[in-house]
Amino acid sequence: MQAIIIDDEQHCRDVLQILLTRHCPEITISAICNGAEEGLQAIERHHPQLVFLDVEMPGMNGFEMLENCPRRSFAVIFTTAYDRYAIKAIRHSALDFLLKPVDKEELVQAAHKALSQNTNTASKVDALLQFLQQHIQPNERIALPAVDGLRMMPVKDILYCESEGGYTRVFLQSLGKPVLICRTLKEVEEVLRDKGFFRVHNSFLINLAFMYKYIKGDGGEIIMTDGKNIPVSRNRKQDFLMRIEKL
Repeated sequence: MQAIIIDDEQHCRDVLQILLTRHCPEITISAICNGAEEGLQAIERHHPQLVFLDVEMPGMNGFEMLENCPRRSFAVIFTTAYDRYAIKAIRHSALDFLLKPVDKEELVQAAHKALSQNTNTASKVDALLQFLQQHIQPNERIALPAVDGLRMMPVKDILYCESEGGYTRVFLQSLGKPVLICRTLKEVEEVLRDKGFFRVHNSFLINLAFMYKYIKGDGGEIIMTDGKNIPVSRNRKQDFLMRIEKL
């Protein structure tokens, strides 16, 4: 079986390649791609039977790549960090996925499953895209529990989120004051991670679309479009810079 790996993280590509070479000799890797655009070109060039596809990629994520792929007659195994919504969508379409960091046994099981099934999974991919179209709209809103009840928030209206102990303050473009959410910043991050948000500090999750300027420093500092100065922690600086370079 000819396979392609598509992932924007070098170490994830390397690990997956090593595991496949060692434990799945029946799978031949035709191409290794560092993003969706390169992945689309490789699919057209190699006509793979199996694609290992990262969900969270800058510019064009894995779901969007499939939507832009004219030829979908291949099996898909998604690779993703834990994201409840992405996993729900993948399961709904009966496609397979692997959680990062990829476990050897789970990889072997998923590969054998792909080998034993009809590789033409176009109908499953179409089901996935239909699910996403129904659940993710241009004016997508998320429901978050606030102290006074459930608040519906337009994702594209969220500027940034700030940790407040076991709560989170969500700052919206359309409101002059933040909304206090009864969820930790980590829980809010799990919901927004794949929607253009990045955790730049233990206390801050920002919408990259509202970032005005980055100021270099030990960790650095971000100026948001509303004038808010947000620190970047030293241990997140490199990942942050790599992310914004791909915007």
